[in-house]
Amino acid sequence: MTKIYEGKTKDVYSLENGNVMLKFKDDCTGKDGVFDPGENTVGLTIEGIGKANLKSSIHYFELLKKAGIKTHYVSADIDNATMEVLPAKVFGQGLEVICRLVATGSFIRRYGNYIADGTPLEGGYVECTFKDDAKGDPLVTGEGLAALGVMTPAMFESLKEQTLNITKIVADDLKSIGLDLWDIKFEFGYNNDEVILIDEIASGNMRVYKDGVIVDPVELTKYINER
Repeated sequence: MTKIYEGKTKDVYSLENGNVMLKFKDDCTGKDGVFDPGENTVGLTIEGIGKANLKSSIHYFELLKKAGIKTHYVSADIDNATMEVLPAKVFGQGLEVICRLVATGSFIRRYGNYIADGTPLEGGYVECTFKDDAKGDPLVTGEGLAALGVMTPAMFESLKEQTLNITKIVADDLKSIGLDLWDIKFEFGYNNDEVILIDEIASGNMRVYKDGVIVDPVELTKYINER
């Protein structure tokens, strides 16, 4: 394997068969020793969290495979904390896709004059942000992505449809263990001009509640993996 990228929580290697290997690490984003998925720097190390996040991702990628949704997932090795994936190019310099089922967080900070915190968003609300720490991950519309040459309108519609379908699958799975998904963040790329889900599906990318109380990401990982 040849290392091609060193990330905050995963390293990326190229494989001889043309695929890519993701190596999950125990490093976590946070600040002052406190785990915070919203932070952009590594703030602490939690022993075993890399394998735990990989296990969660495998669970959801396998659910999506059964549902007929193609992703970059090929196979995984939990013991070595690695996942083999299809090669995919990111959109622009990186694009995050958020599906909101309940109005909260930055959505309320932007639109709180029009909607109360905790209001359900029927059918789900999809929004995109560029990965740009310096600019605060600015929002961008589907029309904006097309105007900037980042993706075609057809690609955006595929991305949006997949996001809503994947979110429903994750939400239904969490509901089966007594948890409520409020919002979730994904990353998509394209493989041979086909839009596919990439990266991971783990607790650090979700906002989940149990009996009206938000669930800590580390605890959420345990709920997902230890059912």
